[in-house]
Amino acid sequence: MDAIVTAGGIPLPEEPLYPATQGNSKALVDIAGKPMIQWVLDALAQAKTVDNVIIVGLTEKSDIKYKKPLHFVSNQGKMVENLRAGAKKLLEVNPKADYALFVSSDIPAINGEMVDWVVNTAMETRKDIYYNVILRETMEKRFPDSRRTFTKLEDMEVCGGDMNVGSLGLLADDENDIWEKITNSRKSPLKQAALIGFGTAIRLMTGKLSLQKAEENIMAKLGITGRAIVCPYAEVGMDVDKMFQLEIMRADFKKRLKKVEKQSGGKKKALAVSKAKQPARAALKGKKQARTALKGGKPVKTSTKTTNPAPKKPAAGKSTKK
Repeated sequence: MDAIVTAGGIPLPEEPLYPATQGNSKALVDIAGKPMIQWVLDALAQAKTVDNVIIVGLTEKSDIKYKKPLHFVSNQGKMVENLRAGAKKLLEVNPKADYALFVSSDIPAINGEMVDWVVNTAMETRKDIYYNVILRETMEKRFPDSRRTFTKLEDMEVCGGDMNVGSLGLLADDENDIWEKITNSRKSPLKQAALIGFGTAIRLMTGKLSLQKAEENIMAKLGITGRAIVCPYAEVGMDVDKMFQLEIMRADFKKRLKKVEKQSGGKKKALAVSKAKQPARAALKGKKQARTALKGGKPVKTSTKTTNPAPKKPAAGKSTKK
């Protein structure tokens, strides 16, 4: 599967992350010595299920790297236009593609294993969209201070993930305005209620709707097929929108890299000890070979001690003098 990475966000002065971005792209904020998006690209490069990557919102001058084919699309101004432009570019690159992995550039804690899980789990069926949700207990165990917003359902409390799978055909269709309706309603509860149905919205708000029922009602109202997937990885939903979340990520990476460095140091020390022992082992082996005399296919034991042979006694009646 190919991936579309959205990186068009540039925080405004009144937005929480502006002190870290100062008018630049959010995707390029530094975390542990790398732009935030670079960690996402590293995870996609590790994944066995991802090939081409389309980055929407940055250019080749961004100085980011990816081991597999990488393509850029300029920022289109709005989320839907960015997604649609990314989908069209992907279809140019790979006309046979029918699905894409949509990844936000602000979830730097993901890795290749998580990416593969999301892709493989989604492709167990064939629907229009697959949306990952993370259980509250999963998120708060991994990131206890994340302060995510959770939706209370009848059977669980969840927050949304930022790595999902969708149909390219549905997204690239200019005549279909479903994505625009969805994105336009993101910050308006009234628009959301109108979009999914007021009855469904009320049951959601009062926690009287299970995940399965919410999925069925919402997809039926939108006129598309879809599936909500309970993702076991909190990292998929740990996006960086505020300064305290950025600090959480920086602290997490510092701890993670320190652990890797410690493990790497242990391996180097073990390797050095092993190399130091090699000459002694070689010498010991040489001594063993030198002491071994093959006789009838069996080694003969030899002694390392040297002794003077006892003098022979002269025969009776003979003198030892000449």
